[in-house]
Amino acid sequence: MGCCGSSLQRAHSLGLGAGKSNHIPHPQNNFQSHPSNGSSDPAALTGGVPAFSEFSFADLKAATNNFSSDYIVSESGEKAPNVVYKGRLQNQNNRRWIAVKKFTKLAWPDPKQFVEEASGVGKLRHKRLANLIGYCCEGDERLLIAEYMPNDTLAKHLFHYKGLFQIDLTLLLAHGENQTIEWAMRLRVALYIAEALDYCSSQERPLYHDLNAYRVLFDENGDPRLSCFGLMKNSRDGKSYSTNLAYTPPEYLRNGRVTAESVIFSFGTVLLDLLSGKHIPPSHALDMIRGKNILLLMDSHLEGNFSTGEATVVFDLASRCLQYEPRDRPNTKDLVATLAPLQNKPDVASYVMLGIPKHEEAPPTPQHPLTPMGDACARMDLTAIHQILVMTHYKDDEGTNELSFQEWTQQMRDMLEARKRGDLAFRDKDFKTAIDCYSQFIDVGTMVSPTVYARRSLCYLLCDQPDAALRDAMQAQCVYPDWSTSFYMQAVALAKLDMDKDAADMLNEAAALEEKRQKGGRGS
Repeated sequence: MGCCGSSLQRAHSLGLGAGKSNHIPHPQNNFQSHPSNGSSDPAALTGGVPAFSEFSFADLKAATNNFSSDYIVSESGEKAPNVVYKGRLQNQNNRRWIAVKKFTKLAWPDPKQFVEEASGVGKLRHKRLANLIGYCCEGDERLLIAEYMPNDTLAKHLFHYKGLFQIDLTLLLAHGENQTIEWAMRLRVALYIAEALDYCSSQERPLYHDLNAYRVLFDENGDPRLSCFGLMKNSRDGKSYSTNLAYTPPEYLRNGRVTAESVIFSFGTVLLDLLSGKHIPPSHALDMIRGKNILLLMDSHLEGNFSTGEATVVFDLASRCLQYEPRDRPNTKDLVATLAPLQNKPDVASYVMLGIPKHEEAPPTPQHPLTPMGDACARMDLTAIHQILVMTHYKDDEGTNELSFQEWTQQMRDMLEARKRGDLAFRDKDFKTAIDCYSQFIDVGTMVSPTVYARRSLCYLLCDQPDAALRDAMQAQCVYPDWSTSFYMQAVALAKLDMDKDAADMLNEAAALEEKRQKGGRGS
């Protein structure tokens, strides 16, 4: 604790040099579990899912940076009629990442019907679903809010897998450039989605609109989940299928209605995707299956690393799902019963099979009471932090610099004048001017002040420059190794960079230093 070198080493490992940060791409889930809202199987629930609730449009605008195109995660981008954005809630006590589906203005003209439909889906809670956590219905705006899944879609992994992730070097050497989903993981995807559909059926929500590989998402642990958005139609009277008609259930083409059997047909097309690694029209695939040309359909990127017996079982299941007559198709329980015995790597984590970084839970926040500074940092309340730093002034700098009479040069007076201007700007919340003035003070280098670094760190945070804020907070620690404020500022900067585990570690260190100070040690 209190080692500047260790903090600088951490920053180097996180890519916080002069360039752009290389921060952790997935958020941490720090929510407590909520009641099931309709689930009959508590063991199957996802831990940490908040209760279904209403969101304000203003909060969603802030979360998505005013619905910036940079935040779009749906496949068709801005061209899609209903766009999905990723976002991060800005509430001080709730900084969860979310997925926001924004419907077109006229998609749901009846607000009551929209809320009723959303509320029905919002009652579902299952570990195989990307669960719906809220809605927004203000004026003409209609939005759905779901858990955010950070590791892309099945379609991207199967069809566009090159360059998806920075694959671990050992994996790259073992598998070559064309990393694809291994056979055991494909079997897991099939089972998990079947389990999701079976759960929805058991909760009397058997209809799923436009089930395809783009609806299958991967969570922070690499586990596949079914998007909840498909449980609601894209509009009150809109189309239930947006994909090519060659993949649409034949009965939907006849009467435009989606039934539980239609969902099974679509599941069959997903099985074909998993087997072939390509988007093959069902009619073409069935002809090949009937002609016993199963091996010709298999994904060549598997390079023969699969069980022919298991593949035959899955092809047979796909063939049954794709039967022309709905009554000839299996039900969701049949899907699960067929796929469950095929799981051959139950003890291998999904993130390992996908070749993505391990998700680590953030440690708990300190158990002992936090001081006002600690509480403000834990809540990410930058306004409160600013007030505390203004009130504290420079009392923590005592003893860090002792200047001789000879050192009081004109340069020194200019430097202190720059700091004074910075202090005035900091007090008046002119943070860009404060950065400039504090930078003049720091650049002279004759006098080193941890408080100036802490203040400039906060200014950078308020100007949305968390990388620079983290560097300044670490410099403050170098000047004053056991100063809890420097640790607190690092915690806030790390949280802004989405490095929640590191942020929680730093918050714990800061709280421990404060506790030590209260028992007689130096620090604040």
